[in-house]
Amino acid sequence: MSRNIIAILRGLTPDEALPVTDALITAGITRIEVPLNSPRPFDSISAMVEHASDQALIGAGTVLDVLSVARLKEIGAQMVVSPDCNPEVIAATKASGMLSFPGVFTPTEAFAALRAGADGLKFFPAFKLGLDGFKALKAVLPPDAPTYAVGGVGPENFADWKAAGISGFGIGTNLFKPGMTVAEIAANAQAMVNAYDEAFA
Repeated sequence: MSRNIIAILRGLTPDEALPVTDALITAGITRIEVPLNSPRPFDSISAMVEHASDQALIGAGTVLDVLSVARLKEIGAQMVVSPDCNPEVIAATKASGMLSFPGVFTPTEAFAALRAGADGLKFFPAFKLGLDGFKALKAVLPPDAPTYAVGGVGPENFADWKAAGISGFGIGTNLFKPGMTVAEIAANAQAMVNAYDEAFA
């Protein structure tokens, strides 16, 4: 099954990029982003795209400007994830043929992102919005708008967010932290997949 889990690899180094990518794909996580405030992120993303773009959706997170979007297009990235809703970044992403997942928190931001062409809405930080806040927003959003909870979500609350109507998750420190071994990351990824499959079965 295709799981709506986006792995957020903040702090990933180019040396770790391919082993970590392989571990995630093996576990069943096939949407992977490297935030641009990681060490040499474009080197990591470029290598990951070349290595696994036929098996996974590879892209960047913390994308704040159109120049970064242009550079990501050049290296073959497939998605752009941002912490904010910037219509210029969304438009540039779509014009470049990539998927756009902007960060939103309010109804105004959510609808602005959708009008600009976003492929999915990243609700961040989800733990501050909460289940009740998300349910209220979900009631007014287009029913087919993909929604992702990011920040403070993990296997222990996947089912609660699913019940509230979420489409998927972006997972950062619950999955990957700098210094973790590939085996640790693989075990975390498997736990995520198991919990996701149970919640979304």
